[in-house]
Amino acid sequence: MGGILFLAHRVPFPPDRGDRIRAHHLLKALARLGPVHVGCFAEGADNAGQAALAEMATSYCIAPRTKALPLAGIEAVLAGKPVSLTAFNSRQLATWVHETIARHDISAIVVFSGQMGQYVPTEFAGRVIIDLCDVDSAKFASYAEAGERVWLNAREARLLAIEEERLGRRADATILISEAEAALYRSRLTAPEKVAVQVIGNGIDAEFFDPAAARPHPQLESLPGPHFVFTGQMDYRPNEQAALWVIEGLMQRLLQRFPEAIFHVVGRNPTRALMAHHGTPGVHVWGEVPDVRPFIAAADAVLAPLLIARGVQNKVLEAMAMARPVVLTRDAATGIDARDGEDWLMSEADPAIMCNRIEALLSDPQASARIGAAARRFVLDHHGWEAMLAPLAGLLGDRDEAERHAA
Repeated sequence: MGGILFLAHRVPFPPDRGDRIRAHHLLKALARLGPVHVGCFAEGADNAGQAALAEMATSYCIAPRTKALPLAGIEAVLAGKPVSLTAFNSRQLATWVHETIARHDISAIVVFSGQMGQYVPTEFAGRVIIDLCDVDSAKFASYAEAGERVWLNAREARLLAIEEERLGRRADATILISEAEAALYRSRLTAPEKVAVQVIGNGIDAEFFDPAAARPHPQLESLPGPHFVFTGQMDYRPNEQAALWVIEGLMQRLLQRFPEAIFHVVGRNPTRALMAHHGTPGVHVWGEVPDVRPFIAAADAVLAPLLIARGVQNKVLEAMAMARPVVLTRDAATGIDARDGEDWLMSEADPAIMCNRIEALLSDPQASARIGAAARRFVLDHHGWEAMLAPLAGLLGDRDEAERHAA
């Protein structure tokens, strides 16, 4: 096949957060199929990952994303567009896309995340694949329903839904991260029969996230605990909300039953609301760390009490691959067909119920070890990246590669 144009809303290196992880492995899979030209954004002047991108891509353009969100919001309102699109609008990147298509034999465009669909030229005649991952319009609708910036989030939900349908009709295939997200996406379309939907879930690098590859963090190992760990990008609203839910509700109950318990919030850019709790009884906010594995390895349980979640949670798969017992809400379990009580513990988003499930887990070390071992087996059997991304070849029209995977 000819060249592939890959458009992503962030530089797909290093693979150190949920969206970058998926984009990174998607790029690796595409590079096995043909020459790849990559257009993406960097936050401000940060070009971290440029050297790695240069090694994998035939050509690339990294556009700086410097537009302040309030300015993007004003432009969006004036233009009648979603803020998500204006925030990722770049004349530099648009010019590079047109020049790349003109100079190279581009047979397919693969778009990662709906913000980047605006760069697909109307006149492009090759195949177009849109990886929405999850339904962003539904996420903003959830925020509005929860009373958060109601007008702005309701507007974003409405306009993004229109853009998501436009992209679906434009694409030869629209990828969602789980059957649940695919069903949600179809339910929000005015003409679902005009959109070809494909489910491709998230994988996990089980060699990297291997309990044998990382020792528990010495500071956690030196304290009695029990230790509860939450990982993620901590200025991402659903992550912040979940961590605050633990700190302000669950931890009060856990400390009554386990007086030396500590909840560890691990991930870059913790918000001011989270940092205000750092050092309070039972709470340690670490911020960005060079490697999350020692924290996961030291956890008596990894918590994922997400109240609003879209798509598959990498934090859950990483903890499962590390053979740690995961206690999570139903929203955090989306797209992962594990078994409650066998591969993880699912709880209602109720501090009393979750506390009881955690207490029962910690009172039976053998059960905890059994659930952790089952979790790793589940990830190895069902969530390897190569197997997850195998359908890409067929979607892009590479029949030989698709048949090789099928065999």
